[in-house]
Amino acid sequence: MTEHAQLSSKVLVLEDDPVAQESIKAFCEANHLVALKPHDDHVMTVLRSNVDLGAIFIGEHFGGTDAGLPLARAIHEARPELPLLLRRGLGETLHDLSPSDRGMIRGAYTTDNMQRLRSVLDKCIFSLVYPQALVRGIMELTVAALESQFVGVQIDAQAPSVVRDRIIFGELFSLIPLESNWCRGCLLLQTQEQSLLDFVRAERTLLPSEYDSFRDVNNLLGELTNLIWGTFKNRYVSEEPAAVHATQVPIIVNHLHRYISFGSEDPQLCFRYVLRDPTRADAAPVVFDQRFVFNLHWMPDKFKENESAVDALFKAGELELF
Repeated sequence: MTEHAQLSSKVLVLEDDPVAQESIKAFCEANHLVALKPHDDHVMTVLRSNVDLGAIFIGEHFGGTDAGLPLARAIHEARPELPLLLRRGLGETLHDLSPSDRGMIRGAYTTDNMQRLRSVLDKCIFSLVYPQALVRGIMELTVAALESQFVGVQIDAQAPSVVRDRIIFGELFSLIPLESNWCRGCLLLQTQEQSLLDFVRAERTLLPSEYDSFRDVNNLLGELTNLIWGTFKNRYVSEEPAAVHATQVPIIVNHLHRYISFGSEDPQLCFRYVLRDPTRADAAPVVFDQRFVFNLHWMPDKFKENESAVDALFKAGELELF
């Protein structure tokens, strides 16, 4: 049986009522959600930031009597991929709303019955099951790849999460297809150019310090992506031929709005790695945003670790039984 990985997801909470805030806080803690609360006048600023979100909780009276729905419309227009969960004062239905408003709300609730949102979360955020061995293994192999390309840095692998955001992080990103008999999609790796250039100049990468053009850091990102993909393939893609799939979907990138779409409504598996130079406390860290998008084929029950790859690690002395 495939195990459920304990993944979390960040959610934005737009709520004025203290009682509702406490109820939402308790619900989030019990359901692997990280609740974020912006200042009232900074909501759209947060939505334009690099914060990866899974959903938005909003009270229908947030910001004033009946002010929640107009704000929800503005949010939905700007970020239609984010599910909106509406807290109502009386009742949990949407019958009194217009058809367009009903269409944008993924779930309505009251503080007396928040558990009814559990099924909504399972559908719109935690709809895909990720084996724990896969999640843990991706972090391990990525950290190993980073350690092979960077010198004398501290690497912080943050807790993996599930996101529905389609925002682009930084200026550099690489894409490489993933294909096996159990999954089909893309690996996306994103970072910021300037901080990576600074690490090259500070001799924190394998590149000579004078290799500090944008083309050089492009090559560094490409090499890192290849290392991650190669290890992923050796570890998780068996020699069994993948089923022949003719289906393809276009990948849409809109740089003006920092938006990327893989043609699927499924959430994405997201990892973030923060690299720091311990000798320069004031230096900006290098942040890598890594996403696995299984938008074309996903059958986790067929997932298994390559026995031959594990045996090779034992023989090389890189792995031992605990």
